[in-house]
Amino acid sequence: MTTGGYLTTHVLDTARGCPAAGLKIELFEIEGGARKPLAEAVTNADGRTAEPILPRGAFRPGHYELVFHAGRYFDAAGKAGGTPRFLDEIPIRFGIADGAAHYHVPLLLSPYGYSTYRGS
Repeated sequence: MTTGGYLTTHVLDTARGCPAAGLKIELFEIEGGARKPLAEAVTNADGRTAEPILPRGAFRPGHYELVFHAGRYFDAAGKAGGTPRFLDEIPIRFGIADGAAHYHVPLLLSPYGYSTYRGS
């Protein structure tokens, strides 16, 4: 039996009705207001990272931030909108309380809005 939690994410482009492939994501740990970089990944054709962005063994309770580079993604998709972009980098700060659980933080994305939640 495998123990220990892990963190995954998934990005869906709700404006185009498809997974957001090729979107850069950064993960930071927040300690005392400082951001410590932990991981960087790019979404695959399914809008997911190939591996958990915070795998078992590195996963622990604390405060974290995912930064989704939506502006670059929309530029590549030809859907950038105006200048400056309405959405560019989208930071999502969240807490992990249970070090043994699977945390999933998906992003539903369009050029002018987004939504997130704790998924499963």
